[in-house]
Amino acid sequence: MMEQGILTIMSGPSGVGKGTVAKALLEKTKDLVYSISATTRLPREGEVNGSSYYFLPADEFRKKIDRQEFLEWAQIYGNFYGTLRLPVECALSGGKDVLLEIDVQGGIQVKQKFPQAVLIFLLPPSQDELESRLTKRASEPKADIKKRLSWAEEEFEYLKLYDYAVVNDRVDEVVLKVQSIIVAEKCRTWRLK
Repeated sequence: MMEQGILTIMSGPSGVGKGTVAKALLEKTKDLVYSISATTRLPREGEVNGSSYYFLPADEFRKKIDRQEFLEWAQIYGNFYGTLRLPVECALSGGKDVLLEIDVQGGIQVKQKFPQAVLIFLLPPSQDELESRLTKRASEPKADIKKRLSWAEEEFEYLKLYDYAVVNDRVDEVVLKVQSIIVAEKCRTWRLK
């Protein structure tokens, strides 16, 4: 009998390095499926539709909300973001582990629908380092960076609702910790059939 896959949700403030960690984790972890989010925001340089995100017009996104096609969705910084339900449910029921890289609001929404999901909060080494990473990324104006730093303070309040916290100071160490969390979760007695 095929076991249900583990749904792992990685969240944290903008600029903490979720994308970098997710990419490294996927390169080093067999049988881990990455859930591609949908968004109404414009692509950043180098992002590809269907690979980085599903870039959707706002009206199409709203229709998907109405049809309940999202596992979670939120409006953040004036744009919609969401996780399409069907690909995640198919992968999990097929025994695949799934990684969602989403904001804290979405993480809590998913946990309410999938209590067995594993929530990992990625933390920056410091507030100064977070600001430095956002500035070096150079993908937003300074006003947007200030907005993201302000929102980060609110996101830290969600930390107590997460199962694990991992500080992103060295990507290779973070990957090992997240892999260890997934292995440990597979060994929980309540997951045994």
